[in-house]
Amino acid sequence: MTDDETSNGETADYLDSRIHMFKPATPFMRDHLKVIWGLFAVWVLVTFGPVTATWIATDTMTSTQVFGFQLHYFLTALGSPIGVFVLCVAYAWQRDRLDAQYGVSHEVPAEADGDAGQHVAADGGERP
Repeated sequence: MTDDETSNGETADYLDSRIHMFKPATPFMRDHLKVIWGLFAVWVLVTFGPVTATWIATDTMTSTQVFGFQLHYFLTALGSPIGVFVLCVAYAWQRDRLDAQYGVSHEVPAEADGDAGQHVAADGGERP
């Protein structure tokens, strides 16, 4: 399978292709990875930003008070968990948007209810 097959709008047979994080097989996978890598970059900033800022600007981060707490403590103890929650909500919203854009449904067909373990992952490819 070449890259031209998926860029022309044809359906890629993703089950027979190699999975490659930097060269996805379908347009859906490509857009999904853009969301994942973008949110990963934001996660790195949310997680390591306060720690790095405290290391670089120790005086500012320890002397500034927010709700009675030092800024570095506030950002690490409250900002990071809230940031991760916001990232989870953003991912769910983006994934729902991608699912609607590519027509991906997470509904199990009625005739396949008795076939446990026979379902294909909903990643934008065609069901066999």
